[in-house]
Amino acid sequence: MRLRDWILVLLASATCLAQSSTTARQEAEYYAAAYANHYRLPVEFVRAVIAQESGWKTCVTSARGAVGIMQLMPRTASVLGVQNRCNVKQNISGGVRYLAWLNERYRGDLRLTAAAYYAGEHAVDRRGLLYSNRDVVAYVANIRARTEWESRIQNARYSASGRNR
Repeated sequence: MRLRDWILVLLASATCLAQSSTTARQEAEYYAAAYANHYRLPVEFVRAVIAQESGWKTCVTSARGAVGIMQLMPRTASVLGVQNRCNVKQNISGGVRYLAWLNERYRGDLRLTAAAYYAGEHAVDRRGLLYSNRDVVAYVANIRARTEWESRIQNARYSASGRNR
């Protein structure tokens, strides 16, 4: 990574520190559900990706330069029109739009969608479900487990609210 890139990562990290709070978490959960519904993705899947990518931290920066709650890389963010990767609404909008595009590309296979979100669509296009990189396999397994967990939590909330009567 060049010095300029490191400086950008540090600046993004400094900006991010000021933006984490309970209110930010509530805002993020709202946008995650809204964009998931808009793009017809399972809310639990989007929540699982966010939990895996950033642990719901609104403006975390990875060592590779991914930034924000959905860990968008600079080029991906640019293609998606995300101008401020630390802006929760922009980041989730771009990240969910990218997930929806991947999901359409892989005909609704959330395993391939998750793998491509992590490793890039070109890598997944070459290998498909035969992708054997340990990190990608672990990522997809974690997303699946988190999605199932999110679904159980949602069902418990639904049942507890008495809406199923």
